[in-house]
Amino acid sequence: MSALRKYIDKIKPHFEQGGKLHAFQSVFDGFETFLYVPNTTAKHGVSIHDAIDSKRIMSMVVIALMPAMLFGMYNVGYQNYLAAGTLQQASFFEIFGYGFLTVLPKILVSYIVGLGIEFAWAQWKHEEIQEGYLVSGILIPLIVPVGCPLWMLALACAFSVIFCKEIFGGTGMNIFNPAIAARMFLFFSYPSKMTGDQIWVAQKQIFGLGNTLPDGFTAATPLGEVAQGVAPNASLCDMILGFIPGSIGETSVVAIAIGAFILLWTGIASWRTMLSVFVGGALMALLFNKTGASTLAVHEHLVLGGFAFGAVFMATDPVTSCRTNTGKYIFGFLVGAMAVIVRVMNPGYPEGMMLAIFLGNMFAPTIDHFVVERNVSKRMKRGGEK
Repeated sequence: MSALRKYIDKIKPHFEQGGKLHAFQSVFDGFETFLYVPNTTAKHGVSIHDAIDSKRIMSMVVIALMPAMLFGMYNVGYQNYLAAGTLQQASFFEIFGYGFLTVLPKILVSYIVGLGIEFAWAQWKHEEIQEGYLVSGILIPLIVPVGCPLWMLALACAFSVIFCKEIFGGTGMNIFNPAIAARMFLFFSYPSKMTGDQIWVAQKQIFGLGNTLPDGFTAATPLGEVAQGVAPNASLCDMILGFIPGSIGETSVVAIAIGAFILLWTGIASWRTMLSVFVGGALMALLFNKTGASTLAVHEHLVLGGFAFGAVFMATDPVTSCRTNTGKYIFGFLVGAMAVIVRVMNPGYPEGMMLAIFLGNMFAPTIDHFVVERNVSKRMKRGGEK
């Protein structure tokens, strides 16, 4: 590592002002601060409020996402072999290897397109490369179906970076979660590739792994079955462990819980937001269940679809969620309740979490404003009484 540090220090003058490669200063700075802790911390943005470097926060979130990503890869292979009826003959490495080869191109496309735009934008604006896409780059592939074409994913990544980050000023200034914006772009632009029953199971062999399924093969998610008026075919155990069709990283509650523990233990995510999402969702699910509007039990609403994933990894986004403690409770409750409302009241959107978080992002600044104004008013009254 010392040799690498010396080499970086040696070539650094070439990228500084006046050097022959100064035009690529932003690119060099991005790589240097990724490898080593910088001497300075974040200069702007609402996501950082102390001396911690934001790249380290983003790296910790990526680490917390690893269990969901790795299980998602395994589940992609599991669903393919299960659909082909060859699951019993397949080894763990065959199943995981097929899922790995299926998911990896999506992750590569996400990072190549997103980071490419980030690098180009930084060079154009003569600014530092911002680190927010370290998380968005892995979130976006995990919240799409395995059947989503790579060119669509590339369009969604470009849309989210340009229109939901850079035009607002970059990382820390955006009002909407870029990953949610990417999924919404895909959902409303190409609905046939984001919903239905033909996109949740990989259907082609890759380098001799996996199985080529019939062209007409279909497999609905449990929420999709409920939307069609059919009881979910999966057991509660499979729902919790994640052995069900769904978006790549959203199926396993166990893997998501491991990520939640990492985020809470390191203090990266707010337990207030996370808890209130589940409380809001549970209370709304209970209300619909008691009135007969929903056939799903309360716990099924919380473990199916992207509810748990959204509560842990996207509702807790420090940039687009509330910053005040009271606001976090309100924001989380709104997101959880709205997710269940959308699921139950509009069968055309069987998921619900995507729209709920987007709506929460929209109202987060307003919630914080009224919380702060209320606190100011109470302090002024106490001061007047004295």
